Amino acid sequence: MKGALAGRRIPGSHRQRVRLSLIILSFILYPVTFAYISCPIITEAAGLGIVTGGFIVLTLLFLGSLVLGRLWCGWLCPSGGLQELMRSLSDPRLRTTRLDWLKYLVFFGIFGSIGYAIWSAGGLSSIDLFYRTENGISILAAGGVAALLGPVIIIIVFTLIFGRRGFCHTFCPFAPMLMIGRKIRNLFRWPALHLAADPGRCIDCGKCSAGCPMSLDVNGMVRKNEMEQAECILCGECADTCPKGAVRYIWGAR
Repeated sequence: MKGALAGRRIPGSHRQRVRLSLIILSFILYPVTFAYISCPIITEAAGLGIVTGGFIVLTLLFLGSLVLGRLWCGWLCPSGGLQELMRSLSDPRLRTTRLDWLKYLVFFGIFGSIGYAIWSAGGLSSIDLFYRTENGISILAAGGVAALLGPVIIIIVFTLIFGRRGFCHTFCPFAPMLMIGRKIRNLFRWPALHLAADPGRCIDCGKCSAGCPMSLDVNGMVRKNEMEQAECILCGECADTCPKGAVRYIWGAR
């Protein structure tokens, strides 16, 4: 992991070293944790009226997005950790956003299935945090290796085809859920974590845009003083690469 991190452009940023260490560790632990957030297992249990640990995790992620936006995507998501590792080997910019709508179809398909399963069961009536994960380490369960490799291969393929964080942009079903939470927060404008800009400090060096994992035009966002963007994962890389401190984290209402 140290070799991967050393190849990045921000060796002087302690916060980014911490972020990258956390998100890559999340991916390394994925063989242990993947079944606990497996959508097929969550759906199967929901059809029996059972709340799993994974269901609770998804609920907490959504509730967290009401104040933290997509911070999960930038700091702790296993798929994000894999994509950050791929960036250390090859880091092409995002090639297109024309298929960003695809993740919404995936989202409605998966979460619609969970909703239908709950309706078919007549509601949720019991809790089993370790449903079908009694082995503790998920990969030891029957079919665990195949179930693990499937998502990993999909993430790699989408990243190779679309470029930097291509899976997040195009196929991730959790991204729309967190984006919905953020839009609800923006509608009611309660205090939350977000990025703020000081256009007067900007020297148009472009480092913020070049370093953005989501390939956003951060430079343009700073100049317009409009830092709220649905695809922003609040990783803070723009704040930590800016030589003049034109971008920063703040907590509060807009």
